[in-house]
Amino acid sequence: MVRCSACAEKGGKMHTGKIKKVVRERGFGFISDTDGREVFFHQSSLVDAQFDALKEEEKVEFEIEDSPKGPRAVNVRIAK
Repeated sequence: MVRCSACAEKGGKMHTGKIKKVVRERGFGFISDTDGREVFFHQSSLVDAQFDALKEEEKVEFEIEDSPKGPRAVNVRIAK
């Protein structure tokens, strides 16, 4: 499981959104956040989910951490 130490220190606000795009051959994708922004995620950020099984428009919950290239989603889970 990927841990977001910065998220835990800040209270770890969970965000919700939908899978916007999955780039299977490269192992990453993008989530449309309910706040209106697009957030990058890497397959290593998934928790209890298989990257190859993700579908566009699938609802997810996640935390956001800062990275050198901008915000990225971590601890990405399928919303129940």
